[in-house]
Amino acid sequence: MSDTARRIATSSQTVGPFFHFGLAADPGLGRIAAPDAAGIHIQLRIRVLDGEGVPVPDALIEVYQADADGDFPQQAGAGKHGFSGFGRLATNADGMCTFATIKPGAVRSGAVEQAPHVNVCFLSRGLLRQIYTRIYFEGDAGLTTDPILGIVPPERRATLMARPSPAEAATWDFVIHLQGEDETVFFDL
Repeated sequence: MSDTARRIATSSQTVGPFFHFGLAADPGLGRIAAPDAAGIHIQLRIRVLDGEGVPVPDALIEVYQADADGDFPQQAGAGKHGFSGFGRLATNADGMCTFATIKPGAVRSGAVEQAPHVNVCFLSRGLLRQIYTRIYFEGDAGLTTDPILGIVPPERRATLMARPSPAEAATWDFVIHLQGEDETVFFDL
């Protein structure tokens, strides 16, 4: 039998479940803003649920955001005074992780202004590559004019909203639904 006759296709590989052990081993990556960073300090609690509503206990969440002035850390003068703009955490047994950060400011680019938001990159078992979404803050005045949110069908925009926790001050809750009726809007980047 020739070499080509013995070769068979193998199945595709997913990105989990072991990828986050080295990438999220430092819980300090959950602190995006130090206590002395300028801005309104918040806890951003993210929960990941599968299509059946079951928590995903081994996902990896990366977030990237602007500071309170709407500047990203790579911009001149940004990233100082205890603000990194980046965080990375694994979800726990309840499918949750919590970032210590500040509420971002509106991001300006020329005449265009984006509502305060947090960019999210999500990795998990069962996925062939990472997926991306955004977290906006319910009730923010800039939501009606945000150009990215404007391309999302109105009936789906609620899937991108973090809401204040009714039980914990300065805590915002955001749920990523991977499938189902309330599936989070994901962006193809």
